[in-house]
Amino acid sequence: MEQMTLFDQRDANQPLASRLRPESLEEYVGQQHLIGKGKILRSLIEKDQISSMIFWGPPGVGKTTLARIIAKETKATFLEFSAVTSGIKDIKKVMEAAEENRRIGIRTLLFADEIHRFNKAQQDAFLPYVEKGSIILVGATTENPSFEINSALLSRCKVFVMKALGEDDLAGLLHTAIESPKGFAPMDIEIEDRHLETIARFANGDARTALNTLEMAVLNGHIDENGCVHVDDEVLAQCMNRRSLLYDKTGEEHYNLISALHKSMRNSDPDAAIYWLCRMLDGGEDPLYIARRLVRFASEDIGMADSQALQVAVAAYQACHFLGMPECDVHLTHAVVYLSMAAKSNALYTACEACKKDVRNLPAEPVPLHLCNAPTTLMKELDYGKGYQYAHNTVEKLTAMTCLPDSIAKTGRRYYEPTTQGREKLVKERLQQIEDWKKSRR
Repeated sequence: MEQMTLFDQRDANQPLASRLRPESLEEYVGQQHLIGKGKILRSLIEKDQISSMIFWGPPGVGKTTLARIIAKETKATFLEFSAVTSGIKDIKKVMEAAEENRRIGIRTLLFADEIHRFNKAQQDAFLPYVEKGSIILVGATTENPSFEINSALLSRCKVFVMKALGEDDLAGLLHTAIESPKGFAPMDIEIEDRHLETIARFANGDARTALNTLEMAVLNGHIDENGCVHVDDEVLAQCMNRRSLLYDKTGEEHYNLISALHKSMRNSDPDAAIYWLCRMLDGGEDPLYIARRLVRFASEDIGMADSQALQVAVAAYQACHFLGMPECDVHLTHAVVYLSMAAKSNALYTACEACKKDVRNLPAEPVPLHLCNAPTTLMKELDYGKGYQYAHNTVEKLTAMTCLPDSIAKTGRRYYEPTTQGREKLVKERLQQIEDWKKSRR
């Protein structure tokens, strides 16, 4: 447990991220959906109506910083707890002191970083003091609080979801670091805007990573005879361990690479697919974006030829969500190779597109009455549900009932045309048997 003050003079030897830590809402970067003008959290802070809360979001988005700002703005004593070093005795000792402070009108803001790491007994120790108002508990977590925080404690806290910082926010923060007296203003630094933008992309929404990377680049820059520090592509590549400095996750190369991955898998070329996958990951692409594209591919290009492909793709997405980079690269490789080697069919994609076209262009036909439920007497009198045939009452588990609107059924319209690829061949045979049976009984 550490007691801190917001008014300590910053040590010039502190890391850049610590020196630039915002001290007010005006300096704070990001989370405008919470602390923008007129937003709920800002209003609570300005009105001094703060209650216990949980900040849920990815690393480096300002959870700790915002807690410190709240303590300063509301003139509360700021205490920080660690799940690793603080036992239940420590918690109770501090809680008793906070209760004494409350009685004399001093509020205590207790910040519990990574609150999901506190065990049940530790979390339970907070509960009575939160209920009495002895403390304002501010917890920070990167994990879903619904699963990681005791329901009794969670029910007494407002959850605020914090978002990864945008590249524009990070680029602005990096410019501030170059120009601020608390940053590198005393130094003569030559670094191009594109380098700052590259660092912002590399940081993937994490302000701490962005500032640490900039600091490393400046400290390793080339110093000329005039004392000017030059940061170039080579220095930046070494600091980020990235060769693909110009990879733009929203530009042409982004779409070229995902297209290459998609088409390599479609062409059943696992080596090419792995190569394009690794190129994207090396460029700093979000693994969850790649995983989402694999999920789409599993149904669009494989479909019923191998329905297991969708399960593999979804499992890869979940693995990426659980682990993140760099560990999830092997799970993406697993999925990419499976999808590359699976039998291919675009019958589901074709069926979906054809049906969407009809839905857009044809009149919106009413649901046939025999397919409608009839929960009321009036609806039964209006023939809702009349003529419905329950398939489970037959030996074949089939009926000759028509389920499409008559105007479409009369045209013989077919959306799903199964291929003979992989297991879809069995589906094609089964569908033909069903159609032959229905025709023979109509």
